[in-house]
Amino acid sequence: MSSEHMQIGEVATRTELSLRTIRHYEDTGLVIPSARSQGGFRLYTESDVARLMVIRRMKPLGFTLDEMRALLEATDRLDTGEERPREEHEELLDRIRGFEQAAQQRVEDLRTQLARAEEFAATLAERLTRAPAP
Repeated sequence: MSSEHMQIGEVATRTELSLRTIRHYEDTGLVIPSARSQGGFRLYTESDVARLMVIRRMKPLGFTLDEMRALLEATDRLDTGEERPREEHEELLDRIRGFEQAAQQRVEDLRTQLARAEEFAATLAERLTRAPAP
């Protein structure tokens, strides 16, 4: 195995994803190991780890597997460095901008939910301090 390849266990540690989750993302086509060892073990590169990190960051924001796939396809196409018509290039950038806007909105929604949860926890703590002693 070359030094630039990692086995799935190391990738799981680095991404903080379970082996099962990484295999699931492989089964759904979101990430494909860059190589296989002679023994058939999945081998990953830094690029594969970066891809898994994008997926990991999208998941808590509620993006679906199809949405993850759409974003990754757009970024993959931009990252090839191929010459493409300006219109197509702009369409890919617009797609990514749409995801960025959706992510910002979802982050704001999560902040609101967190504030409400903190408020609730504080209310309970206050209630406990006012509870009469037995």
